[in-house]
Amino acid sequence: MKDGFLKVCCAVPGINVADCKYNVDNILSLIFQANEQNVSLIVFPELSITAYTCGDLFLHKSLLDKAKESLLYIAKETFKLDMLILVGLPFVDGFNIYNCGAVIYHGEVLGLVPKTNLPNYLQYYEQRYFSTAKSYKTVLLNGKEIPFGPNLIFACRNIPELKLGLEICEDLWVATPPSGQLAKAGASVIANLSASDESLGKPQYRLLLVKAQSARLNCAYIYSSAGTGESSTDVVYSGHSMICENGVILSESEKFKTGLTIAEIDLQLLEAERLHRKFQSQEPEHIIYFDLPSKDIELTRKFSKCPFIPLDSYNNLDELCEDALLFQTEALKTKLKVMANQKVVLGISGGLDSTLALCVIVRALDSLNVDRKNIMAVTLPCFGTSYQTKNNAILLAEKLGVTLREISIEKAVIQHFEDIGHDKNTHDIVFENAQARERTQILMDIANKESAIVVGTGDLSELALGFVTYNGDHMSMYNVNCAIPKTLVKTLLSYEADRLGKELCDIIRNVINTPISPELLPLKDEKIQQITEDIVGPYELHDFFLYYFLRFGFSLDKILRLASTAFKGKYNDDKIKKCLDTFVDRFFANQFKRSCLPDGPKIGEISLSPRSNFKMPSDASFAFLK
Repeated sequence: MKDGFLKVCCAVPGINVADCKYNVDNILSLIFQANEQNVSLIVFPELSITAYTCGDLFLHKSLLDKAKESLLYIAKETFKLDMLILVGLPFVDGFNIYNCGAVIYHGEVLGLVPKTNLPNYLQYYEQRYFSTAKSYKTVLLNGKEIPFGPNLIFACRNIPELKLGLEICEDLWVATPPSGQLAKAGASVIANLSASDESLGKPQYRLLLVKAQSARLNCAYIYSSAGTGESSTDVVYSGHSMICENGVILSESEKFKTGLTIAEIDLQLLEAERLHRKFQSQEPEHIIYFDLPSKDIELTRKFSKCPFIPLDSYNNLDELCEDALLFQTEALKTKLKVMANQKVVLGISGGLDSTLALCVIVRALDSLNVDRKNIMAVTLPCFGTSYQTKNNAILLAEKLGVTLREISIEKAVIQHFEDIGHDKNTHDIVFENAQARERTQILMDIANKESAIVVGTGDLSELALGFVTYNGDHMSMYNVNCAIPKTLVKTLLSYEADRLGKELCDIIRNVINTPISPELLPLKDEKIQQITEDIVGPYELHDFFLYYFLRFGFSLDKILRLASTAFKGKYNDDKIKKCLDTFVDRFFANQFKRSCLPDGPKIGEISLSPRSNFKMPSDASFAFLK
């Protein structure tokens, strides 16, 4: 199992009611198909050996005996396969019949898990046939004692992240599903063997249940439901199956189709999520151990190039953008409400970050019914300021109706160079940072003069890379962009451009299409000489690295693998590796800048604020990553 990935599947066979031989033939066919695709765990529906809709036939000894024989036959025929196989059957012990899920591996039945919650309403009559078992025991199967109980944990010795728990259909729909206790006992994967019939609206509700339970338990949830061949005397079964990981659907079957629904689940991701949450745990009561050979599988699952844009959680991109802007706006409004004089000072460069910050400030003051003239947008041109960016900044301020000021800082910076004995023709880090600090000083002093606050513009990506000037653009009284990565900045601005009308749209589109640059080096033939992404690498790669490095604490090798998959065809592995090395070097070297950040709201799942999400010594080593 490389990088924590395990290939799993739901399997929906075509069946005939009470025809065990026919059903087993189809079950075995799907098992061998799954084996050819390197699957390590396969889950069949509830009572898949007999069919769920047998009715009073469940009370016939011949059917019950055939079901037991079929289970042993499946085990015998699959003894060479390195695959956990979960099938459903009625199982007799004493004078009780149980609706069970059986776990098979290498020709052995590792355990039997009985259904805990037996529905007895509407079209369900399970209590007519089946009994519940709420405690552990062993039962005899083919002369061997087999673990039997609802609280069994199947744990892999050589893959410690893999711990499996079972629940059956109705168990998920009750107020306290067994999977909660199974997860607390360590189960990272929950398999649900189900026979859920259809009605209008039920597939959507079922999907919500699976997603919610997977998210709540930080687990993989594999839901396999009965389909074609179940009796349609009173209801219909669609075989609706799905694989969910930490609240995200990885794969979902087509309804009324037999076959396999396959996905690769990430056990390391689930383990990291539980570690970060300090997931409530307890010692498992009964563990059954097995050894599953590790398989190096090819990844087929998709990884978003922009993981900071969680489209899975929204109906559309516009809804996501409106939420993000609303969060920024409301955070700034809270800050402004405590001020007697609701004035804001903002340095505008005509670049992405200051444009987004200005849009947010306008939203905040409009919501507070404060005149936009209370926004003092200051453009501070110097040696490297291009006509395009300066013009964009001016037009944007004018069209939005805010107070615009232009203050050239060339003379002040040259005087500063004379004061400290620096040659103005030496275009080094002193040359660059002096401009950034002069701009910040002016903004701060204007804010003092006007009883206003300086709103910062630096984004999460720049903070991660340390691509800010310490005590320059690094500092403000409040930063609305501090938890917005560069990829999301562009997305939010595209949304605002479409929302604000043609004139502003054209200006903002121009901003988006302008190469990202701090514009601190002199122009050459009126062209920008300092392109940020030529220096540090593409921001979309850095945002990808940042997300998986901080969100889940993945190894560099795994991050590289995920990035190579996500950006296949756009960047080669050498380019990604070089950019990842840059990210790690800069991230650790610049923690001191993040240790004294101004206030600013967390918007997504990651923030680098030392007061909330991220705490790291400024002198920490990254040797542990190598």
